[in-house]
Amino acid sequence: MPPILEAQDIRKDFPGVRALDRVDFQLRPGEIHALVGENGAGKSTLIKILTGEYPVGTFEGMVVLQGHQAHFHSVRDSRQAGIAAVHQELALVDDLTVGENVLLGDEPTRFGLFDWERLYEQAEAVLAILGIDIDVREDVRRLGVGEQQLVEIARALRRNDPILLLDEPTAALAGNEVRILLDLLSQLREQGIAIIYISHKLDEVFTIADRITVLRDGNTIASKPTDEWSQEAVVAAMVGREQEATPTVNAPPAGDVRLEVCKLGLHASTRGGHPLLQDVSFTVRAGEILGIAGLMGAGRTELLSTIFGAAPGPWQGEVRVAGNPIALRSPEDAVAAGLALVPEDRKADGLILPFSVLTNLSLAHLDDISVSGVIDQHREVTHGEKLVADLGIRTPSLHAETRTLSGGNQQKTVLGKWLMREPKVLLLDEPTRGVDVGAKDEIHRLIAELTSRGMAVVMASSELPELLQVSDRIVVLRRGRIAGEFTRAEATPEAIMACAT
Repeated sequence: MPPILEAQDIRKDFPGVRALDRVDFQLRPGEIHALVGENGAGKSTLIKILTGEYPVGTFEGMVVLQGHQAHFHSVRDSRQAGIAAVHQELALVDDLTVGENVLLGDEPTRFGLFDWERLYEQAEAVLAILGIDIDVREDVRRLGVGEQQLVEIARALRRNDPILLLDEPTAALAGNEVRILLDLLSQLREQGIAIIYISHKLDEVFTIADRITVLRDGNTIASKPTDEWSQEAVVAAMVGREQEATPTVNAPPAGDVRLEVCKLGLHASTRGGHPLLQDVSFTVRAGEILGIAGLMGAGRTELLSTIFGAAPGPWQGEVRVAGNPIALRSPEDAVAAGLALVPEDRKADGLILPFSVLTNLSLAHLDDISVSGVIDQHREVTHGEKLVADLGIRTPSLHAETRTLSGGNQQKTVLGKWLMREPKVLLLDEPTRGVDVGAKDEIHRLIAELTSRGMAVVMASSELPELLQVSDRIVVLRRGRIAGEFTRAEATPEAIMACAT
């Protein structure tokens, strides 16, 4: 069967960087074609070329659609040609409702005016097909990142376009939402829809993909049917070497209690008639990693935000650091007490993307690099260079805009911002979301190293294998309550999922 979409001999340059170098790619009808590679390999750049975000004339090579050269000058051109895309960066309109976002650009009208009743009925029908239980009249800004991702996917799928491009579509989804999406993609494949699937989650890739293409450093390394690959071979092709197993770091005996959370409750809003958090209590000791598991909407992000003084509404309970109660009127109180938070949405809450890597690394410890209230630039650069070297942040220079870095290097920058302060407790919300295999391994090694020095870590993740790999204990949240707690020896995927549901 001839390809429905092709990239032929594509080359794309940015100032000082060649993002794609003579890349070829083919997509056939009724095929799910996985595109994998480390962050910075060129996957998102290729998608932006195929969708017209990088218009014709800004790259070399040719895009071919159904046998004819395509001249996409904008995303509108590719949409009209039947290409729908869901990018890593959410593109929802926060001030609109879920229903308005789902049907944005295709709003039903009556007598020249929006027909709101039909709009919400049609949006509900789209969400129902996807198995998504979200109020279509809710403002998008009130949703969590995972729910926003589902709305983004629903918007892309509503028109039944013949080509669907998905860039990390499950990065913010929990296990049950992932299964719903993968089942839906299988149905679309049976209908003849052609799908490009970008993901760092190789278990998903091997479950759903018919073919796998690996990019590395802007080059096509190999493209083969999935049954001709092994996960080990894919990883080796992605990183250019055999993957080393993450070493088991023998944690020191659990030390003194660093963090105590006592009867924490949060009443900002309700979901299904239940407060966001109810009577949550736990402790974390020095040198220990406590994993926080739970389905989307269980309260993981709200828990960490509240502990960090950024509760989205009225809360009650007590938080102690090293035995001392803290007021938590604001994140400043939490930082002063020795807490640090790597947030779920690094781009919105963890970084100032137009600022340089150096500035972002410096933000959390300006006092340490200032003299009489003025930043000592030599000291700032020295500290920045050390963090970049210690964390392996890949950047053209300290002065490069943070937005130009790959997801993994952005995440390392968020970590670096806090590590100079040497916090007593590190709160991690989805620390490896949207990062590649190599960067994930590096972040896991870094977390292990920090706990070996006696730091206490609380890590919330929607990736159960990640929690099982790195956690000493796992607490499971369900509908804002602690539903169970497991030691490393007790924790199994089956036990945790049974507890979470």
